[in-house]
Amino acid sequence: MQIIEKYFPELTGQQLEQLAALQALYEDWNAKINVISRKDIDHLYEHHVLHSMAIGKFIHFRPGTKILDFGTGGGFPGIPLAILFPDCQFKLIDGTGKKIRVAQEVCQAIGLKNCTPEHLRGEDEKGKYEFVVSRAVMPLPDLVKLVRKNMSKTQRNAMPNGVICLKGGNIESEIQSFRKLAETAQLSQWFEEEWFKEKYCIYLPL
Repeated sequence: MQIIEKYFPELTGQQLEQLAALQALYEDWNAKINVISRKDIDHLYEHHVLHSMAIGKFIHFRPGTKILDFGTGGGFPGIPLAILFPDCQFKLIDGTGKKIRVAQEVCQAIGLKNCTPEHLRGEDEKGKYEFVVSRAVMPLPDLVKLVRKNMSKTQRNAMPNGVICLKGGNIESEIQSFRKLAETAQLSQWFEEEWFKEKYCIYLPL
């Protein structure tokens, strides 16, 4: 948890409590269902929570913004972002029912009211959102094809509506076809830990 407070010193008592509760909840669920790789559960805050919250360093969502977390798995990046932005609405979808159940139970356990996890494939999501967020779910061109239909016409934020993805490694091929539009930010500009080298936030207005 110290790593979260280090980079997000402005968090309220309630936000800190909600974030602090995640370790025990995910450890408990991970023992039943492999939501997070076994070796990674010890690095939950660095590799999953802080990584998810990197989107909050890239953009400050304005109150009322609707955000879709596409392919959330057990709730990343959606749950940490919903804690960080309590005045925004988050919908978390994933095609794997047991993972969504984990996200639902975690939200309920920490009293997260602005977050709705649902067992749904991306093709079947009909809602409209200002932003779609995702963590390395699929290649960017494939994701864009699936979520274009979900982009809202309403603009609320300083940045135009679009897709924000967290990716690692060589991202050149992914952004090739969007080179003129895509904006890439290195996470190491915000977080000094070694793990964040070669990790990126990619934004594509849609």
